[in-house]
Amino acid sequence: MADNPTPVDLAPPAFLQLAGNAVRWLLLTELARGDLRVGELTAKVGQPQNAVSYHLGRLRAGGLVSMRRSSADQRDTYYHAELTRCGELLAATGVALHPGLATSPTPPGGRRRGARIRVLFLCTGNSARSQIAEALLTHGAGDRVEVDSAGSHPKDLHPNAVRVMREYGIDISGRRAKHLDEYAGRRFDQVITLCDKVREVCPEFPGGPEAIHWSIPDPAADPAGCAAFRRVAADLHTRIGLLTHRITTSTTKG
Repeated sequence: MADNPTPVDLAPPAFLQLAGNAVRWLLLTELARGDLRVGELTAKVGQPQNAVSYHLGRLRAGGLVSMRRSSADQRDTYYHAELTRCGELLAATGVALHPGLATSPTPPGGRRRGARIRVLFLCTGNSARSQIAEALLTHGAGDRVEVDSAGSHPKDLHPNAVRVMREYGIDISGRRAKHLDEYAGRRFDQVITLCDKVREVCPEFPGGPEAIHWSIPDPAADPAGCAAFRRVAADLHTRIGLLTHRITTSTTKG
């Protein structure tokens, strides 16, 4: 008798099963730009809230999306696309189809130069999150960016922010906290709010900059102390790594 053939798994890779649905793809596309609440996602994808909640649940179960309670209103929840996980699964999808589709780094010299992108990071105190973000983007993108940060209620620079940035080889000890009023009337390409509270009071800036929200918890309010600052810095490091890649591989606005 012939041996029984080994069963072959013909199911599509996990990323295709999760992201191949049209509504889930739209949700991921919106969340790739920034963190959003269910009501905002409902409006953007044109689906009822129960459908959006169902598909968000599927994406969360697959590790492509995470959620956290808003620090501005505990009744609200912000959703966040886990882009690193998406990238890993997307790369595995290509390899599953053909080994030759393994991703490769961008060839040297393949990036086009353009005008410097102007980015403003905002949080409440400008004592930790936005200072860390400013330092990481400046360090990662160099002369491709002009980066500033400010707060709605500035406080002294937190010593744990200084300590954590030293672990990244960056010294921010000489920086001061600034009020967002200092930047009124200034033009930016991107205004990135890192605090749910400051998102609600963020003023309009001239020129219609791209508004992005990253829902980052305040490490100073976390009893974990320096460990909380390390978690925030790691989160921002991942997000800013993706932002830096976007900046350095695209033509910027003039």
